[in-house]
Amino acid sequence: MKVLMINGSPHAQGNTSIALQEMEKIFAQEGIETEVLHVGNQDIRGCIACHSCMKNGKCVFNDSVNEAAEKFRQCDGLVVASPVYYASANATLIAFLDRLFYSTPFDKAMKVGASVVVARRGGLSATFDELNKYFTISGMPVASSQYWNSVHGRLPGEAAQDEEGLQTVRTLARNMSFLMKSIALGKEKYGLPEKEPKQSTNFIR
Repeated sequence: MKVLMINGSPHAQGNTSIALQEMEKIFAQEGIETEVLHVGNQDIRGCIACHSCMKNGKCVFNDSVNEAAEKFRQCDGLVVASPVYYASANATLIAFLDRLFYSTPFDKAMKVGASVVVARRGGLSATFDELNKYFTISGMPVASSQYWNSVHGRLPGEAAQDEEGLQTVRTLARNMSFLMKSIALGKEKYGLPEKEPKQSTNFIR
């Protein structure tokens, strides 16, 4: 099994990375492969609603979003981690996720999702909610932990001192591992849930 981990921080070795590394240790113990994509320091533009991806199966802007698409298709779980800016995720990460989720045509149902947020003090739960919405609109079960998946730290390395935060993300990785393995067994025995044809309602009529 494989988990794709998205680091939305502009700092490759910052506090967000510390949280992801703590999860990687648990995934390794569980026999789950991980790959980290560092996107927070890249120049990623937002979606322009051109709908080219509907025809071509990929985003019209050929950057790291298209590079990540196949990795996303193949993974069993996705972890998205971000620092908190004004009670929101890093804008670069949001641009990346908007385009990644919208431009990829494959079914994301039953891939397990988890978000991790890092801040000096506040805005964590708002950012946590923001990131989880990408999973819940895509039929992806959301892994939970013993608390909201948040770690505190401002200066580089301070997150290593947040014992509760690190325990929370370790627990998250264990729960996520269990959920992915359980879903794999369920698929084998029962298959995927039946899907109805999608209904779209416009509220202007």
